[in-house]
Amino acid sequence: MIRHEEPPHRRIDLGPGEALRLLGTVSLGRIVFTRQALPTVRPVNHVLDDGDIVIRTHEGAALTAHAGQESGKGVVVAYEADAIDPDTHLGWSVVVTGYARLVTDPVDLARVRTLLAPWAPYEDLDHAVRIRPHLVTGVLLTDGVGSGTAATTA
Repeated sequence: MIRHEEPPHRRIDLGPGEALRLLGTVSLGRIVFTRQALPTVRPVNHVLDDGDIVIRTHEGAALTAHAGQESGKGVVVAYEADAIDPDTHLGWSVVVTGYARLVTDPVDLARVRTLLAPWAPYEDLDHAVRIRPHLVTGVLLTDGVGSGTAATTA
């Protein structure tokens, strides 16, 4: 059996600024929140708005209810997005942990609706949730050959 040696991959930790920049180059991610005391993950589309991650949601969504009930900072969530090539396994991944609050200001909500079109087949995505990043981490997965080649844009 012939074994093919693949070039070693390198993992480079990214600073918060670069991680958020990369997150802004893609439109889809996954939000993680607590539902009935258990972690729940949902794929959503997002937009970066003044350093915050904003997603659209609907009246019956569990996240809408949780984010709307919280006073003060909001409800703790995690948000993850990535661009990793399925064949080479090169690219990047970003995780943001922060506080999510329902967007309640009518002017801000109207502006968010112009920035972010729903990607799911919901016509009633009339709410929005704003995630204020508290902890931002990211990794760049490179080829390790010295060129630092990785898929860094989407």
